[in-house]
Amino acid sequence: MWIPTEHEKYGVVLASFRGTVQHGLPLEIGDTVQILEKCEGWYRGFILKNPNIKGIFPSSYIHLKSAHVKNKGQFETVIPVEDSVITEMTSTLRDWGAMWKQLYVKNEGDLFHRLWHVMNEILDLRRQVLVGHLTHDRMRDVKQHITARLDWGNEQLGLDLVPRREFSMVDPDEISVTELYRLMEHRHRKKETPAPASTHHLFVHVKSLMSANLGEELEVFFHIYDGRENRPLSERFFVKLNKSGLPKSPEKTERQCTLFVDLGSSDLRKDVYIVVHIVRIGRMGAGEKKNLCSVQYRRPFGCAVVSIADLLTADSKDDHLLKVYACNTESEWHQIHENLIKKANSRYNLSGSNTGLAVALQLLHGDIEQLRREYMVLFTRGVSITRKLGFSDVIMPGEMRNDLYITLEKGEFEKGGKSVARNVEITVYVLDIDGQILKSHVAAGAGEPGSDEYHSLVLYHNNSPRWAEQIKLPIPVDMFRGSHVRFEFRHCSTKDKGEKKLFGYSFVPLMQEDGRTLPDGTHELIIHKCEENTSLADCPRYLKMPFSKANLPSNNQTLKGPKESFWITSFLCSTKLTQNGDMLDLLKWRAHPERINDSLSKLKEIDGSEIVKFLQDTLDTLFGILDESSQRYGLKVFDSLVHIINLLQDSKFQHFKPVMDTYIESHFAGALSYRDLIKVLKWYVDRIVDAEHQDHIQQVLKASEYIFKYIIQSRRLFSLATGGQNEEEFRVCIHELFMSIRFFLSQENKSTSPVAQTQAVFLRTFPAVYGELLKIFTVREVAGFVRETLGSLPTAVHADCLEAVKLQCITKTVESQLYINPESRCILLPVVLRVLQAHMQEQKDLVMCARILTSMLSLIKKEENGTAEPVVSEEVELIVESLLGVLLRTILEISNRPQPAGPAMRLQFQDVTGEFVACLLALLRQMSDRHYQQLLQAFSSKDNLRDFLLQIFTVFRILIRPEMFSKDWTVMRLVTNNVIITTVLYLSDALRKNFLNDKFDYKVWDSYFYLSVIFINQPCLQLESFSPSKRKKILEKYGDMRVMMGCEIFSMWQNLGEHKLNFIPAMIGPFLEVTLVPQPDLRNVMIPIFHDMMDWEQRRSGNFKQVEAKLIDKLDSLMSEGKGDETYRELFNSIIPLFGPYPSLLKKIERETWRESGISLIATVTRLMERLLDYRDCMKLGEVDGKKIGCTVSLLNFYKTELNKEEMYIRYIHKLYDLHFKAQNYTEASYTLLLYDELLEWSERPLREFLNYPMQSEWQRKEYLHLTIVQNFDRGKCWENGIILCRELADQYESYYDYRNLSKMRMMEASLYDKIMDQQRLEPEFFRVGFYGKKFPFFLRNKEFVCRGHDYERLEAFQQRMLNEFPHAIAMQHVNQPDQTIYQADAQYLQIYAVTPIPESQDVLQRDGVPDNIKSFYKFNHIWRFRYDRPFHKGTKDKENEFKSLWVERTTLTLVQSLPGISRWFEVDKRELVEVSPLENAIEVIENKNLQLRTLITQCQSRQMQNINPLTMCLNGVIDAAVNGGLARYQEAFFVKDYIMNHPEDGDKIGRLRELMFEQAHILEYGLAVHEKFVPQDMRPLHKKLVDQFHLMKSSLGIQEFPAYVRASPVHFTNGSPRTCRNSVPNIISPDGGRGVARRSYPAVNRYSSSSLSSQASNEVSNITGQSESSDEVFNMQPSPSTSSLSSNHSASPNVTSSAPSSARGSPQMAEKHKHSRENACLSPRDRPVSAIFPNPMDPAQRAPPHQIGDATLPRSDPNLSAPDKVRPTPSSWSLDSVKEGAPSFSDSFGKMLCPPVPPRPPYSGSSAKNMRSQSPVSASRSPQKTTVPPFTPSPTECQSTSLVSNSPVLSGSYSSGISSLSRCSVSEASGTELPAGDHASHPLPPPGTLPNSVSSSSDEPIRRENKTPPPYSVYERNNPRRPVPLPHSLSIPPQTDPPALPPKPHQLRTGSMKLDGTSDPRVPRPRPLPRKVSQL
Repeated sequence: MWIPTEHEKYGVVLASFRGTVQHGLPLEIGDTVQILEKCEGWYRGFILKNPNIKGIFPSSYIHLKSAHVKNKGQFETVIPVEDSVITEMTSTLRDWGAMWKQLYVKNEGDLFHRLWHVMNEILDLRRQVLVGHLTHDRMRDVKQHITARLDWGNEQLGLDLVPRREFSMVDPDEISVTELYRLMEHRHRKKETPAPASTHHLFVHVKSLMSANLGEELEVFFHIYDGRENRPLSERFFVKLNKSGLPKSPEKTERQCTLFVDLGSSDLRKDVYIVVHIVRIGRMGAGEKKNLCSVQYRRPFGCAVVSIADLLTADSKDDHLLKVYACNTESEWHQIHENLIKKANSRYNLSGSNTGLAVALQLLHGDIEQLRREYMVLFTRGVSITRKLGFSDVIMPGEMRNDLYITLEKGEFEKGGKSVARNVEITVYVLDIDGQILKSHVAAGAGEPGSDEYHSLVLYHNNSPRWAEQIKLPIPVDMFRGSHVRFEFRHCSTKDKGEKKLFGYSFVPLMQEDGRTLPDGTHELIIHKCEENTSLADCPRYLKMPFSKANLPSNNQTLKGPKESFWITSFLCSTKLTQNGDMLDLLKWRAHPERINDSLSKLKEIDGSEIVKFLQDTLDTLFGILDESSQRYGLKVFDSLVHIINLLQDSKFQHFKPVMDTYIESHFAGALSYRDLIKVLKWYVDRIVDAEHQDHIQQVLKASEYIFKYIIQSRRLFSLATGGQNEEEFRVCIHELFMSIRFFLSQENKSTSPVAQTQAVFLRTFPAVYGELLKIFTVREVAGFVRETLGSLPTAVHADCLEAVKLQCITKTVESQLYINPESRCILLPVVLRVLQAHMQEQKDLVMCARILTSMLSLIKKEENGTAEPVVSEEVELIVESLLGVLLRTILEISNRPQPAGPAMRLQFQDVTGEFVACLLALLRQMSDRHYQQLLQAFSSKDNLRDFLLQIFTVFRILIRPEMFSKDWTVMRLVTNNVIITTVLYLSDALRKNFLNDKFDYKVWDSYFYLSVIFINQPCLQLESFSPSKRKKILEKYGDMRVMMGCEIFSMWQNLGEHKLNFIPAMIGPFLEVTLVPQPDLRNVMIPIFHDMMDWEQRRSGNFKQVEAKLIDKLDSLMSEGKGDETYRELFNSIIPLFGPYPSLLKKIERETWRESGISLIATVTRLMERLLDYRDCMKLGEVDGKKIGCTVSLLNFYKTELNKEEMYIRYIHKLYDLHFKAQNYTEASYTLLLYDELLEWSERPLREFLNYPMQSEWQRKEYLHLTIVQNFDRGKCWENGIILCRELADQYESYYDYRNLSKMRMMEASLYDKIMDQQRLEPEFFRVGFYGKKFPFFLRNKEFVCRGHDYERLEAFQQRMLNEFPHAIAMQHVNQPDQTIYQADAQYLQIYAVTPIPESQDVLQRDGVPDNIKSFYKFNHIWRFRYDRPFHKGTKDKENEFKSLWVERTTLTLVQSLPGISRWFEVDKRELVEVSPLENAIEVIENKNLQLRTLITQCQSRQMQNINPLTMCLNGVIDAAVNGGLARYQEAFFVKDYIMNHPEDGDKIGRLRELMFEQAHILEYGLAVHEKFVPQDMRPLHKKLVDQFHLMKSSLGIQEFPAYVRASPVHFTNGSPRTCRNSVPNIISPDGGRGVARRSYPAVNRYSSSSLSSQASNEVSNITGQSESSDEVFNMQPSPSTSSLSSNHSASPNVTSSAPSSARGSPQMAEKHKHSRENACLSPRDRPVSAIFPNPMDPAQRAPPHQIGDATLPRSDPNLSAPDKVRPTPSSWSLDSVKEGAPSFSDSFGKMLCPPVPPRPPYSGSSAKNMRSQSPVSASRSPQKTTVPPFTPSPTECQSTSLVSNSPVLSGSYSSGISSLSRCSVSEASGTELPAGDHASHPLPPPGTLPNSVSSSSDEPIRRENKTPPPYSVYERNNPRRPVPLPHSLSIPPQTDPPALPPKPHQLRTGSMKLDGTSDPRVPRPRPLPRKVSQL
């Protein structure tokens, strides 16, 4: 039976448990669980990180831990009873763990590794804490380290700042808000600005001296030197180096490492240096021979200098190589460092080119104890301490030091009868009182231990040597008296074995008779002569002699006579000895009572460091004098005491305050002193008002804290001694003293007056007295003193400085022990509040006010749970009454002020705002119901209440601002929000009661709603964005505050009644913002408000247009900010009631009378949201990709066509433009900007400033847009389009007579023409992309698009790019249409294959003599339709001849807009499928090969070819294949009796095929003739072989000689085609202008007639006829085998193999493996003849189109045909041929040009394409609608009826943006009108010069293709009158008289199958002309 657990509540999982039992809960090791019940070895409970899933688990898997249980019962929570730091570590490491892995995913390697190390470190420290073996101090250090690490990690990961006190996390509910703010601020500041250290230390480590010429030992001396004052700052650090230049004792690191300690901040200057002197030990001369002498001398070697400032900038511990300069002239040795500092280096040599002293130098900061902790290794390893000369900036009590420094300055010596000067060496000894040498008390410097003697340098032959050597004598204090220092002088001879001969000595005693030490300074010592063997052991004898010339008796001439002298400088640094006589006199006052007065007077002149040395002795002396003769010396002693107390205020001595405190507590014994001290103090206070000089009185008042300490302590000692006698008298004295103080404080004075300054001095020290008074007086008495004293200050104070001091005094009062006590607080609070209120109202000293208020409110919180609840409540009441209003005003005031400029000021500004905010929150949190009631009742009028509510709502809005608190202060923000929502709930009642119905006040309600909305939308309340653990904590503590506020909004809205109309539509935006928060409950509460709004708006105005407009605008701006989600769209749209009790909006609307318009609105909004959500998701990505552009296009279209929102439309046009521009899609960018350009007229209407456009006229903006667009067209190499805009601009300039700009424009136009002719354009590839599956965004989902590839982009690259854009997509490996399972799949499928463009502009492409540079534009621009062919076998496949069953499935895709346009891809609007029979396929293949041959022959004839190789290869391929059975296979397949019998309807086609074969043979014969003419000599054998093979081919075809119609006049290609005038019924499916380069990936275009000889010069026959692939390069093109050739297997059936009969490839005998490799061509893109899915990558060279020829649309004369036989070419249903062809028509009725393409029409009667899958009625012949039609385009841009200027879809469509013009153009459902016309034959073609100026729109209208969104780019639709332009010579009509080159070809009239009805497709909508809506933008 399951029993609820009592104690087993919390545990940790020891081993993972799979939870495979029934109701088992899977556990992982380390999880923490809460246990609810237990049963026989099992527990039931849940994992703390996922409390929703409960289950059972074995108890043996759990390690139990003790825990507190809160809210026992169903909703209990457990808190582990363990160190809070451990708990925090555990939870933080869990959070970090997940984020740490993400760092790896995001490739943030550096942080990943650093965090890993920190996490390991924390785990290690956690282990140490858990084990519990640490000492208290170590535990503290470890916790500090842990919290520092946790904070670092949180900061790096962007997590929240954790408020802590003593390393433990603080619960914000358990402390006051002000205290919480202080903790956060403290942690924040600590993070920001570490306090600069006041003391610094220099670490020096000597490595070695690098020099080539050493060979002697060296001594290196370092010291710090002040270059400004030319004196050393530190003692010397001394290192010995061996002969190699390395330290002598490498094992003893303290001998080579030192710390120069206690450098002050003032010492880190540029002119403070590290000076190094190097001395060598050895022979006198550096180059002397060894055997001359064995005596060692100390001789100068060199010097180095480095500035300390250099170390501040260098890296922490760089090794420095110091340059060593050698001293050339030894007389300058003493100042070599000064000269180096002055940069006088030239007089010294570097002691070697590579000489240098290698040292490590590092500056360390902080006190020495801190360094010991931080650099433990340094101190444990050993480092010597090198002290400063003198004391550090701060003297610490207890510091022991007694060092005497003596510097050997210089000497003056006589020659001593020698011809040369002496080599003098000094030996220094220290001797004690008995004359014994003190051992080890002479130190050359720190680092080396002291020795018994010291030998100076020897300067060679110098009688006036200057050594400047400093030595240190660390003599103990007790040995100082009687000791002296002796200096012995010896001459060092370089001869006589190098002896040192004594010739004199000096001495100096260390202490004088009266106990004073040797004074600091320079002393000139007397040199006493002596012989070498003189014994100096008898000290007393020479000590009686004078030692210094300064203390010689005036009559002693004997010693003054000699010139020899010796100078030393002494400096004593001692904490025990003094050189000051006055100090000694005072301390020995009993010995000389008569000197007391004098000594007390001189005390002020004594140096402070001397006084603090003897602080206790001095104080004892002063109180001893006071006790013995208070009458006589009372005032003097008091003044001396004041002087000493104030001396301790100095920063240098402030650490001696504790020494004085200890003295007062433990050593002070003046039990009677209090009377005298009070008396003197009162005497001074009484004299304040009258005294002229206040300086001394101010000094007295400064010391009042310690004076009171002495008074109180003295009184306590007296009470103890006497049992409390004279208590009353003492109290009276104190009261009188305070009366005097109050009197002087009450004086009103100007701020400059001395009395005011004295008042300020007193107020500064007064709060320090409270604690002392409390030792004797009760709390109430002291509070009374304070209240009366502070109350006595004049209220109207004129002195600003006094005001500030007064506030400081109150601050200290509030922070004192006195105020903490509730008893005294109630006495002091009114005084404090009065002062605060006055200051805050005047906005003065706000920083201090904030501090006071913070302290007051933090105290209130502490008492909340105590006994003094009523007292607290009263205090809150008092504070609310006096300060709430003024506090709100202050916050408003400082928030609206401009922020100060300086960073320090700004910090202070933020601090004070934050503190006031914290105070307000603390106060509001303390307020109970009673307080709120009293507050609201206190307002005298409604206006006051209204002002208060507006004020508090505004302040709350300020508190919610993101910049109010730092980003990581989530804890503080949550507390703030909790307080706000609590307060708002109280205040909403007041709003309902006082401001509804007839008292309705819009402003207050609006403020309320606005506050609620921004409250809900705060980032810190969006729980969805937090980690699960953080979300759980917040929900447990505060719940979801957004839902609470949402319910409150709903409730208040319901109360409004008819006043709701005031908030429509203003509140739509804000409320919409709330509903976008992804919180189901909140949404369910808010959505009905919209229904309500719509309902009320409907009642008011009969519609809700306002609601709709506002809703849409706001949606756009909110979604752009990243709000909203899929669920939200469903909530708006879904009929199912979602989540809570409210039905969805749609369901509510359906019950209304206005449901139709309501549902329509919801549908529109939903569709808009789909697009906006897609847009937002795409914009989050980094790179500009197709997805972003496609999404923007989708949205742009929606705003235009569905919403008619002009401004939004234009905004998105510019967003799209920016995207294109960034991606360098310049052509698309131009088309996009044209959309805006289209909305503008050439008018002078002024336009407002908009986006980046200034205020300007419409004309100027349109001009600017035109120029920008032309520039982009130029960059995108779309020059033809730019030319049109140039012309339009030129017309404008011409009309304004602006010839300057007109000239520029014409030049620009000319430059564009030049570029067309001169520059190479790359031909783009086109790819069809299908996006299948539900995971794609709405604008792509289950749609297919055609995309224009980038330059040089092949299928593989394109496919890879698409997969990169959609990384989760799966590439489909077939081209079949997917089924419904793929459409509905929860995945992304991409189907990509290449497609061939079908050009519209046939006339240009087929025209003879038009350069390829021009044609290339028309091949790949303004393309609406694309084609893809898939070969397949129908029926049984003939293994011998597969051509019999090889069909082609041809897919034609029609786009909604032509490419290029405003996007690189457009959606497929229509998809048509036809099947091409094997026979038709064969016809098409041969036709295309013939066309290719003709083209090459013509190019060769006209010398357009550089070499003849392409023609050679083409001839070779065709002839070779034909000989080896290529054409024979066709004969076998289609010319056999069986086929003709079974397909009687194909008779004409068979004839056509035979005719084409003959034609091919004829062309080949002609081609060989041309080839013979041009073939180079080395290729003659090949030519001969070709001729031989050609004869074989003829015989295989059974051709003996050509028929009459083939044999004709000499071959001459007039129009690039031997087929001059056969009747042409063009292929209705693909009349494309095609590509000259028919790549493998693009199957052949089906064409049966001369119109097909236009552009698609594919190489299919080369495959059929076995052409070798090596010819590809030679052709400048890649052969694209047709469906009938060796097809690659992108057909549905894997069994279809390549079947072209050929000797080279595809023969029936082809090896199986080869077949297999072909079958898998889809998957291996290397060697595929045809693959629409994976085309071969090609070189740019291979892309250049061949020079194409042939113009089937020009009328031609054929001498062999009678007039009726001349069949007119029928224009394609997709091209503009109908406008351009001038041939007469067969019929009087004219067919409408239809949109849907149809299967290929047979060229003879009765034939039709088999198995047509998508059929639509079509008129077989297309006739022009006008009788006079220009037959060709004079130039790409000139003729109105064609190309760019026409209304044709060719250009107007392609220039369209994909969006119809703003005023929507509805597409008519009716079919196009039928136009009557006469017989075309009766209207001859006009001559070239008489072209009509314009063609009326009626001629264009029926031709216009269906377009979902008619193009708005109507630049091309405007019929601007143009002058007729004569045709260029190159494009003129060929003369009719010229006979054709080749004889005409046989033909039959193929009109039988053409239906000549004039019916038109009723499905084709007719576009209406576009009305213009003039933009205001």
